Amino acid sequence: MSHHATPLKFLMPGWFAIVMGLCGLSLAWHRAVPLMGEMAGAGALVVGALAALVALVLAVLSLVRWQRYPKALEEDLNHPVRHVFVAAMPISLLLLATVATQLTGPSLAAKVLWVVGAVWQFGVTVWALSRWLRPNIGGKDGTPFWPSITPALFIPVVGNVVPPLAGVTLGFPEWSAAQFGIGLFLWPVALTLLAVRVGVSGLWPERLLPTTFITIAPPAVIGLGALQLGAPTVLAWVAWGIGLFFLAWSASVFKRAVSQPFTVPFWALSFPLAAFSALTLRLAEGASGAFQALAMLLLALSSLVIAALALATVKGLRDGSLLAPEPMAMMNVAGAAPDKGAP
Repeated sequence: MSHHATPLKFLMPGWFAIVMGLCGLSLAWHRAVPLMGEMAGAGALVVGALAALVALVLAVLSLVRWQRYPKALEEDLNHPVRHVFVAAMPISLLLLATVATQLTGPSLAAKVLWVVGAVWQFGVTVWALSRWLRPNIGGKDGTPFWPSITPALFIPVVGNVVPPLAGVTLGFPEWSAAQFGIGLFLWPVALTLLAVRVGVSGLWPERLLPTTFITIAPPAVIGLGALQLGAPTVLAWVAWGIGLFFLAWSASVFKRAVSQPFTVPFWALSFPLAAFSALTLRLAEGASGAFQALAMLLLALSSLVIAALALATVKGLRDGSLLAPEPMAMMNVAGAAPDKGAP
């Protein structure tokens, strides 16, 4: 496949899901230190450094894209589905701050990343949900509403539960708890909208089926964040059970999701699996040997999935199948008529 003449034009904010996945995997390996020793710590450091490098490269390229192709960014911001992926950028900053804090301790750099990420994430959430208040939303000739509701909505909405992971240690427990509350409140709202969307408009497009796995992330991060805020361990177990359900639920579409050509939305599998692995490893510290074995198995699964995604990404960049115009197949809704809300 030949490369597109202007590949940088198609570097949408969703590419920062790679940073999220790598950060999540680094945190999961860090959680494995009590069970595996310093080997796990070394793995966490390597993956964390890779996440920082990828974030830096994507940040530079995104700035160049903004300067060269401002209309492309405008299209991303106005797209009924793609706009929510903008939240992957501030969440990446929050996760990088978390990785730095947990691996090397509190620092000024981590505080700066955290503050910028937390404020940015709050702003993105307000901006994303304020789109619902537009006078033409859902109208006959306006922007479609229900087709725009996909699992990707969890990115700007529930990204607000990420701040406590580093915020408490960095000295921002009050704002961490406040922003955690926003995500905790909006999570069931997003779930309800997702269920109604299926009934009203059918399932999200086939090409977005990998984003189904995003549903695992909210309970996983909520469990970890609750522990950071000093909540009883039993609440983390409640969150773990919900995460386990969504893992099994999402697994039902795995075969269909991976049976299509690789695209960036496939990275939606990475952070949720890593976050659930991290929560499982955290709870395994005081659990039975069988549960510890399960935690290690989940860590191995997350690592293999993210390694496969990384290889597929490199291959896609080399053969030109990524950073190119999206195929018309992206418009097909799973088992239904074309969905105008697909990216």
